[in-house]
Amino acid sequence: MPTISSFYGILIRMYYNDHDPSHFHAIYGEFQATIAIEALEILEGELPRRALELVLDWAELHQEELREDWRLARANSAPHKIAPLR
Repeated sequence: MPTISSFYGILIRMYYNDHDPSHFHAIYGEFQATIAIEALEILEGELPRRALELVLDWAELHQEELREDWRLARANSAPHKIAPLR
């Protein structure tokens, strides 16, 4: 599962050839959540409120890049790195 970005102790990852809907995984310490790319909402898991806010802010800024990385990962190609939240 490639890490496509990291910021403030949060790792953003995507699995190769993962199931629909399009999503990414956010890991923060012992917390993990699966976030839908289109709806920008938690599909599964949980994150602390502040970490979730940061992840959703980042995802909104990079939604098109996340869509492209999803297409790449579904095709078993390496997704691109995406700039961290600053």
